Amino acid sequence: MLPQLYRHRWMDEEIEAFREQVRRYIAGELTPHLDGWRRQGYIPRAVWQGFGAMGFLLPELDEAWGGAGANLAYQLVVQDEMTRAEVPAGTTSVHSIAAHYILAYGTDAQKQRWLPRLASGEMLGAIAMTEPGCGSDLKAIGTRARRDGEHYVIDGAKTFITNGFTCNLLVLVVRTGEAGSRGLSLIVLETENLAGFSVGRRLEKLGQHASDTAELTFDGVRVPVDQLLGAKEGQAFGQLMGQLPFERLLIAVPAAMVIEQALEQTVQYCKARKAFGQTLFDFQNTRFKLAEVATLAHIVRSFVNDCTQRLLDGTLDNEAAYMAKWWCTEQQCRATDECLQLFGGYGYMAEYPIARMYADARVQKIYGGANEIMKDLIARAL
Repeated sequence: MLPQLYRHRWMDEEIEAFREQVRRYIAGELTPHLDGWRRQGYIPRAVWQGFGAMGFLLPELDEAWGGAGANLAYQLVVQDEMTRAEVPAGTTSVHSIAAHYILAYGTDAQKQRWLPRLASGEMLGAIAMTEPGCGSDLKAIGTRARRDGEHYVIDGAKTFITNGFTCNLLVLVVRTGEAGSRGLSLIVLETENLAGFSVGRRLEKLGQHASDTAELTFDGVRVPVDQLLGAKEGQAFGQLMGQLPFERLLIAVPAAMVIEQALEQTVQYCKARKAFGQTLFDFQNTRFKLAEVATLAHIVRSFVNDCTQRLLDGTLDNEAAYMAKWWCTEQQCRATDECLQLFGGYGYMAEYPIARMYADARVQKIYGGANEIMKDLIARAL
């Protein structure tokens, strides 16, 4: 159970029972393998079939599409519990976002074709936006899909793609028309044995070592035109923007959990570690630093809980979601840095969770829209 001070009205008995199920499953089936997955740089795709069989991958989908018909808070709880256990939440959050693009913009035939397989874990989803010369500026995307009869022919390259090595379903942002945002479209690819599609390097990262990130190349890839998402070409920019509030919370929720975990582990360490005849916790500086982190943890979780409730109520505006993304991740990096310092030399050792939390946190301010972009978007509404 979450501490009582974090209780919120969306946390009913059913969702707390679900949380406990997720936590037990992760502890029994995922945590024992984490060290090996970190060393190899990815989690095998087959692992997610067990996760899907338990109903944890996409609980928010309707039963017709393989889900449980739960609200979006259930997916956020999954992200929370994965983060608690240091399982890279980005793997399943990106999978969920890919599914939501299909749910929101796909035809009934596309939904029936892909959503049940995403819910079961038979398919692992990814989203390919970023290119070697194009990051947050999606209007500059150059990967092109050229219409050739009843097929699109795709040429280009993507990089920094989460799940790029392990996915077998890819939501691809391509240029089908003019320069700028109005020429972009989303096309869904089933990547197994797809001619012209190749996975390049599995990229080595500062953190998030169990989450695979890869380069992708498209060389004359042919896909049927019925794999275009939407009624017509040129709708990708609006489609991408339409899912932002939920996507931003998929980043803010793990930020809240990491701060709480960093605080808990640092308090335990400081109460046990002796220096100059007393524990680290007995020093005023230590107590003040931990008090600051505890305050951050409370405020961040309270903000995230409020945003979650507004998401469920349909009142979460884009600007509040942007605020949650940039501010919560900023506090995550600040808190992990403060906590690591209190561990001294041990905090720099990768065997200590605080070291991994510190390294994993840094990308939170970059992916999902860099924090500078979030601030600019907020400023536009002022």
